[in-house]
Amino acid sequence: MTVKVLIVDDSAFFRRRLTEIINADPRLEVIASAADGMEAVELVSRYRPDVITMDLEMP
Repeated sequence: MTVKVLIVDDSAFFRRRLTEIINADPRLEVIASAADGMEAVELVSRYRPDVITMDLEMP
């Protein structure tokens, strides 16, 4: 079973880097990423991730 991951971070660089790191593990899959909290809420409803990584200091 693959663990579905949603990445939420306002930095495009960190979203890309986290995606690379997470997708390197065959047990994990980044299903979406969001640049802000509003987008994250929409993506959670749409994709139902198992895990969310979130930057705590976003504008």
